[in-house]
Amino acid sequence: MTVERFPVEAGHIMLFARAIGDPNPIYQDGEYAEGTEPGAIIAPPTFVQASAQFDPDYGLRPKVGQPWFGSGREPTGIRREAGGGGAGDGGGGGGRGTGLHAEQSYEYHKPLKAGDVLRATTTPGKTWEKVGRSGKLVFSESVTEYRDGSGELVVTARSVGVRTEGPKREET
Repeated sequence: MTVERFPVEAGHIMLFARAIGDPNPIYQDGEYAEGTEPGAIIAPPTFVQASAQFDPDYGLRPKVGQPWFGSGREPTGIRREAGGGGAGDGGGGGGRGTGLHAEQSYEYHKPLKAGDVLRATTTPGKTWEKVGRSGKLVFSESVTEYRDGSGELVVTARSVGVRTEGPKREET
């Protein structure tokens, strides 16, 4: 993922905090926030995940006039083929299983404040494997760095995905 411009807006922060059920006034009350250590409205810890909506290539972002994978049992307009090895592929393809989101962590280097404009860049991280009863688990990490307009690192997000690779099936 590369996001050239992710504006962090106070209204967006407030709506995000409401959506996650966090009533902390530092997420919406400017007067209150001025009296805190950051001195301004800040974003909740997982807020940077919303930057995906600013990535034109984000796969779960609906695009006008194009089929959308969606989030229900039967995706709107797109049918995924088995065996792709990615999240939601349904398994069944030559021993490859479903990919899942396994872990997410955020490291804040400084508070993310309303008014900041970030740039996000994702790079591959570590990969590793574990063998279980039903086959091999393949883990892969991606690291997204969020930098402000001066290039200073604000947040580092690490995401780990896992996919199963069961025993190979014989073709008939």
